[in-house]
Amino acid sequence: MERLAGLFARACHAVVFTGAGVSTESGIPDFRSPGGVWDRYDPGELTWQNFIGSVAGRRRYWEVGRATYPVIRGARPNAAHRGIAELYRRGRLAWCITQNIDNLHQDAGLPPERVIELHGNATRARCLGCGAAFSRDEIHAWLDAGAEVPQCPACGGIVKPLTVLFGEAMPAEAMALAERESCAADLFVVVGSSLVVYPAASMPLHAKRAGATLVIVNLTETPFDARADLVLRARAGEVLDAVVTRLE
Repeated sequence: MERLAGLFARACHAVVFTGAGVSTESGIPDFRSPGGVWDRYDPGELTWQNFIGSVAGRRRYWEVGRATYPVIRGARPNAAHRGIAELYRRGRLAWCITQNIDNLHQDAGLPPERVIELHGNATRARCLGCGAAFSRDEIHAWLDAGAEVPQCPACGGIVKPLTVLFGEAMPAEAMALAERESCAADLFVVVGSSLVVYPAASMPLHAKRAGATLVIVNLTETPFDARADLVLRARAGEVLDAVVTRLE
């Protein structure tokens, strides 16, 4: 942790890449670990094709959403989110690239324009017809009032959360920006990601190939550990809190 603090102190363009392990400490379960989301729900039901293709597919999506979104809504930033935001406030962080959809980086004080969300954001939604924007809380108020499949009140179109479903194209603008900033980084720190979900997991490789120092903070092994300059087997909150303390 002392070494990582020194790397942040010397970096000119540090980038942090976060995964589910950052938010599990806020009570949001990850997707792939035992007991995670996909142990309870079949991801094959929640595809882009099913959502777009039938009312039944959208109904099933919103059934799952009614169970999972309240967990996200009730979560609060933890020491990892706060530490990352503090690094930015101190001028030690340029960007945060995240696989998470929970908005907790922004809630911790990181400016939204410095958060690159590769998999979208579960707290917002839009109409696929007219583009009208909604908060997720608005949508769930409709569900609580009896709507099984939300429709746009303006045009009757399909309403979809701003998250990337299985089989859906990745957001081109976010991917291009993430790749650009990964290649520009002189320090690239992965926090709480298993680095098995592509194309998001290609970002550390872009950074390393461009000459960045690569650090991985994760409780379990990742496919990139052998390429990293530093690997920390520790909890995200513990590490970020220690780094900020040492920078003081």
